[in-house]
Amino acid sequence: MTVSREALEQHLALLVGQVVDPRHGIYGPDSVMWKVSRESIAFLGGGRAALLQLAHPWVATAVKHHSTSEKDLAGRFKRTFDSVFAMVFGDLDQALGAARRVHSLHGTIEGPLEEPLGPWPAGHEYQANDEDALLWVHATLLDTSVLMYETFVAPLSAAEKDQLWQDSRKFARLFGIPDRVWPADWSGFRAYFDRMVASDMLTVGDASRRMAHFLLTPPNRAVVPLWKWYSAITAGLLPDRLRAPLGFAWGRTDRLVHQASMAALKLAWRRLPARLRWLPAYVDARRRLRGEARDPLGQMAEKLLLGVLRQGT
Repeated sequence: MTVSREALEQHLALLVGQVVDPRHGIYGPDSVMWKVSRESIAFLGGGRAALLQLAHPWVATAVKHHSTSEKDLAGRFKRTFDSVFAMVFGDLDQALGAARRVHSLHGTIEGPLEEPLGPWPAGHEYQANDEDALLWVHATLLDTSVLMYETFVAPLSAAEKDQLWQDSRKFARLFGIPDRVWPADWSGFRAYFDRMVASDMLTVGDASRRMAHFLLTPPNRAVVPLWKWYSAITAGLLPDRLRAPLGFAWGRTDRLVHQASMAALKLAWRRLPARLRWLPAYVDARRRLRGEARDPLGQMAEKLLLGVLRQGT
C-alpha cells in the first residue's frame, strides 16, 4: 500500500508529540541511535546496504529510471545524506522538513517493471512510497549500521538493540511506514530481515545488475586498486545467495583480502580518537546544541569527498 501525504502527516504529528526538546530533533545526544549512527565506519558498509536495496526489483527499477546516480554521483550522494542526517541529527524542523521533501520526491517515482521478477510479473506497477519497499530500504540501513558498529566499535547489548529498534520506529515514521508492517521488537526485525534475504522478494534482474555494475566499476584508472579492495570488502558483507547474481567474484584471493582487511581495520579503528571516528553531521549536531558554528574540519572533509566523487563522473 502506498503511503499518502495524509498518512505521513499523521505519523509526523505522532513524532512531534513525543519530542521533549525540539533542538534535539527526534533523538538527541543520549539516544542509542546517535551512538550508533555517529560512527563514520558505517560508510564502509554503504555498498552492502545499496546492493541489498538494489536486489529488490522495485528499488532497482526505480533507481534505473529515476535516479541521477550515473550522471551525478556526487550530487546524488550529497542530497541523500543531507536528508538522512537532517532526520537523524537535525533539530525537529529540519527532520520534519526532510521527511516532507523525501515523500514529495518519492511521490513522482513510479512505473512498470520491465521483466518478471520474483513474485511480480512484467508490467507490475511499483511506487517508491510503497510501505513494504520503504520498510526494506530502512531495514538494509539499520542492519548494516548495526553490523558495522558491532564489527568495528563494540558489541551492543540486548537492551541497546531493543532501544535502537524503538529509535528506528521514529525514523520509520518520517517515511510514514505504518505500525502494522513494523516488527514488534529487535528479534522480530531479525526474523523479517532473514526472511526477506531468503525469499524471492529479492531477485536480481537486469536493472539490479546494471546498477551493481555501475557501483563496482572504477571511475578512473587511478582508483582501480581501491575499487578492487572495496569490492572484496563488500562481497564478504553480502548474503551468500546474492553475491554471484550481483556480479561479485568470491575466490580465494577475494576471501583473504576481505578477512585481512576486516581484521586490520578493526584493530586500527578502535585505536582512533573519537573525534576522528565520528561523522561531521554528528559533531555539528553537538556543536549546535552548545550554540557553536559548524565544525570547519568536517566541512573540509565533506568537500574533499565530494571532489573525489566528482572526478569519477
